[in-house]
Amino acid sequence: MPDADEHAGFNITPAPSTPHPAARRSPAHAPMNDLTIDVIDSLAGIDAAQWNRLAGDDPLLSHAFLSALHETGCASSRTGWTPQFIVLRRNSALAGALPLYLKPHSWGEYVFDWAWADAYHRHGLDYYPKLVAAVPFTPVAGTRLLAPTPQLKALLVRAALRLAQELDVSSLHVLLPDADDAAVLKDEGLLMRHGVQFHWHNPGYESFDDYLAGMNHDKRKKIRQERRKVKDAGITFERLEGDAIRDEHWRFFFRCYSDTYRQHGSSPYLSLRFFRQLGAILPDQVLLIVAGRAGVPIAAALNIRTPKRLCGRYWGALEYHPALHFETCYYQAIEYCITRRIATFEGGAQGEHKIARGLLPVETRSAHWLAHPEFSAAIEQYLARETIGMSGYMDELNERSPFKAAGIAACTESTGKDG
Repeated sequence: MPDADEHAGFNITPAPSTPHPAARRSPAHAPMNDLTIDVIDSLAGIDAAQWNRLAGDDPLLSHAFLSALHETGCASSRTGWTPQFIVLRRNSALAGALPLYLKPHSWGEYVFDWAWADAYHRHGLDYYPKLVAAVPFTPVAGTRLLAPTPQLKALLVRAALRLAQELDVSSLHVLLPDADDAAVLKDEGLLMRHGVQFHWHNPGYESFDDYLAGMNHDKRKKIRQERRKVKDAGITFERLEGDAIRDEHWRFFFRCYSDTYRQHGSSPYLSLRFFRQLGAILPDQVLLIVAGRAGVPIAAALNIRTPKRLCGRYWGALEYHPALHFETCYYQAIEYCITRRIATFEGGAQGEHKIARGLLPVETRSAHWLAHPEFSAAIEQYLARETIGMSGYMDELNERSPFKAAGIAACTESTGKDG
């Protein structure tokens, strides 16, 4: 049951039904005492230290990262990402926040609702604009309700529902929330949807060979053959961090990144200006892997790191070599995680081929509210069927694990620790 495209075989036929609880609920604020709620279209007036205390150690939610997306125009009204951030303040201090965007399309989200939009269109209704809580162009799960308590998180959800009704949008979507936020969203009446990504988990490997030792013979042999092909082609690698990433590296990476999009007939979401700013503002959170042959760079992959996880984001190559993609995007990143004792490597959205490289299926979540009661009921029924299908799909994926029994146990334990 692939999660990449839900166009085929999906049809909503609205029928009379009791409105969904979130649609019935009055969005009026709960008693707020000394709290106030505002909707802002820029982070310029928000104290970075206060914001970052709410965002924690996730660089993708940091004031600097989100501001870079906005200041460079990558996530802006021009590109269909109009900030409508909800902020809670207590005596002028930031007490909670929700990164929220008004969108006229579904590009750059990685949780696919094109079929929902098509169903609205076929019934003469407008699906766009909609409200989306997400990190633009980033399929990485994490906190979305930036607040220290479930009560404040719930206030953020209710404020978002009220804003959705005031703006008269079709829907509100919270993409890839963590488990705690998902529980709050479900309690507030949003519909829950389940997906899958593929992550590598590190129970404490001492080396790449130690990691391979937990795999069955065929998969271990295949990975070694792939790595040997790249080495025999004379390709070497640099892992660049911090000040070691110079402007020439960003220009080369952007060339690779843009070429990947062109090969797929589309335009890149992000600009060279954004990547340069990213390197300047978050130097300790960026890992750039550069492949070279005969002293000339030929491929690159960008990763974002926290103390506990490394997230693979973008890659590109100017030459084709067998297994170059796997080495640049996966094996180099896994070696880095083993060396740095990083618990998890997230290889991005989709990709069943990642299982054979040791990235195992992990459930993801999203939450949805739709203003139209009949469509809300129809999609709720669809999601119930999809959830059953997803459960079977996860079982099927787990059966294809490349690990021996002991390796599976170790990875399952690690998954539990990482959530």
